[in-house]
Amino acid sequence: MRKPSPSRRSFLALSLGLPIAGATLAACGSSGPGTENGGGGEGSGGSYWYLSVDPNETIRRNSLDRFNKAEPDSAIKGTAFQNDAYKEKIKVAIGAGQAPTVIWGWGGGGLASWVDAGAVEDLTPWFDENPDQKERRFPAAFAAATVDGKIYAVPAETVTPIVLFWNKQVFADAGLQPPTSWEDILALVPQFNDKKIAPFSLAGQSRWTNMMWLEFLFDRIGGPEIFQAVFDGTPNAWSDPAAIKALGEIQKLVKADGFIKGFSSITADTNADQALLTSGKAAMMLHGAWTYGSMKEESDIVSSGNLGYMNFPPVAGGTGDASNTYGNPGQYYSLSSKATEEQKTAAKEFFATQVLSDAEQTDWVNMAGQVPIVVGVDSKFEGLDDAEWLQFVYDTASTASVFSQSWDQALSPTAAEELLANIAKLFQLDITPEEFAESMNAVIGK
Repeated sequence: MRKPSPSRRSFLALSLGLPIAGATLAACGSSGPGTENGGGGEGSGGSYWYLSVDPNETIRRNSLDRFNKAEPDSAIKGTAFQNDAYKEKIKVAIGAGQAPTVIWGWGGGGLASWVDAGAVEDLTPWFDENPDQKERRFPAAFAAATVDGKIYAVPAETVTPIVLFWNKQVFADAGLQPPTSWEDILALVPQFNDKKIAPFSLAGQSRWTNMMWLEFLFDRIGGPEIFQAVFDGTPNAWSDPAAIKALGEIQKLVKADGFIKGFSSITADTNADQALLTSGKAAMMLHGAWTYGSMKEESDIVSSGNLGYMNFPPVAGGTGDASNTYGNPGQYYSLSSKATEEQKTAAKEFFATQVLSDAEQTDWVNMAGQVPIVVGVDSKFEGLDDAEWLQFVYDTASTASVFSQSWDQALSPTAAEELLANIAKLFQLDITPEEFAESMNAVIGK
């Protein structure tokens, strides 16, 4: 894929914080490849691939079931996949011209590569014909769905910033206070280690979980402009002094045993990292807001009032705005350009009637504890057990000076894979910050 130049997309344009109606973000997920609904074979309305792991998988499946019940002659076949397995399978399917009718995605660089391959339909005319579908969604959600000024995906699902979670009971038992700065984080590490408690849980084998740490450290130390230079293709952008400092800080945390022992063998797909936090074996965890639902479902940390959460704290001397946050600006449903006209018609009807319908909004709020990207959805929070959490997510997204898309989704697939590979090496202390920068500078613009 050619470099996504500023004329095609702007990373900061994807991430600028907007008033409440413009708050954006996204989620990652996982579970087993091949969980299906909709009967055997492809439905008359085509097929739909999406991510698994409950409660998100159930919510997606329920929306599809509602559509298939209402439109039995246009039924769409749904199949769920683990996060990492899905990324590989969809890449192969698109390359072979065998993509599902409805393609679940993260927008950004991945979507731009599908557009370059001619794999997805231009949905701009559909939105022009259905202006209400655009007006009801957070405006900023469309940035990562847009390539060369055209909309190639339907923004869907929820706002999910990356959050620093902490176990209140663990902190209370240790007689410690949650961090308010990066320096506090480093100071807490030996105190928790002395008590045989891992300071941070981390599913390092998944790699993108490690990336979240760098996103915030780059931002807090040098501001979002540091990654903007990478995105713009500026030569040697990864060697910026602020970038080198951020890379060094994360290795400082690794060397101090800031993460659970054996973190590089833990995967996010199994929710093992969440279990370490909820069971009290780890004090803190940096992860997406989408994990709230599974932590609530699989443990009592939410019902007991012991789950704390905050935006990532500032770094002393850093120039980044402490309100900035990271994640993805929504989840995205694209339409395969290879689908038949009958299948395209069914998919568009699914988009119009079920994606972010009132029923689906209620499911996202009540079942997953997540905030849908719908203008005025905050009216659904009142009286809910999770109202405080939902308001936190809403406020984090809406008050952020900059809300940035996750790096591996903003970059082209080629550069993103190189990024994740080098992040794994960085966290294993196999390469220095300078070696990391050298490797990444070599794929800028690719």
